[in-house]
Amino acid sequence: MGEIYGQLMKISVVIPAFNEERLLSQSLAEVRRSLAGFIEPRWETELIVCDNNSTDRTTEIARESGAKVVFESINQIARARNTGASVATGDWFIFIDADSHPSPELMRDVAEAIASGKCIAGGSTLRMELENWVGQFIAAGWNRVSRMRRLMAGSFIFVEAAAFRAVGGFSHELFAGEELDLSLRLQKHGRPSGRRIVILHRHPLLTSARKLHLYSNWELLRFFFKATFAHRKVLRSREACHPWYDGRR
Repeated sequence: MGEIYGQLMKISVVIPAFNEERLLSQSLAEVRRSLAGFIEPRWETELIVCDNNSTDRTTEIARESGAKVVFESINQIARARNTGASVATGDWFIFIDADSHPSPELMRDVAEAIASGKCIAGGSTLRMELENWVGQFIAAGWNRVSRMRRLMAGSFIFVEAAAFRAVGGFSHELFAGEELDLSLRLQKHGRPSGRRIVILHRHPLLTSARKLHLYSNWELLRFFFKATFAHRKVLRSREACHPWYDGRR
């Protein structure tokens, strides 16, 4: 393990993947490139992909990339992330979606945040790959709320392994919004020690806008409207959270 400021540190990157053969190869290459952000502090890293019951070449592609692959048979993002974390050996976990591309600069910001000793977890603001008004509107709105409320986007989360385990990881009751639930529990867990969630913003995460291609504006607005006003019922139903589970890729 590498040593910085008298500390030994290892970072485990966990990527949940369900039928991601189209995007996974490039995403893993970008993630590996971004890990250069941990070269200066000389931290050790490992890359884990959790195949969330895929029916395509997801596992094969992940193994070809050199990632450690684990399998989760129940198709649920929270379970896939938890299963990946269960085999991780790092002091900190970084959860990255299979359609997102972090930069080395973002990872350097993560290293600085961790080394400060002041944070228990963190996330990043987002930049949509699709340069249209819908994507820009969604990203801008989320980024404001995220920074104000210290809420982490599921596409990029870094969290101290001990704190993640202490709060029980991601909730298996939720099929969407599990990152918001985790954010709130980590905020509460960190208060006695004075450690906070930080939202990095100097180098936003590049994330896919494929849902804007795969679903109509009406479909997406209908889901978010239902999730806002009946979130307990909606977020606990795989069928109601169909944009994440219906297999459209």
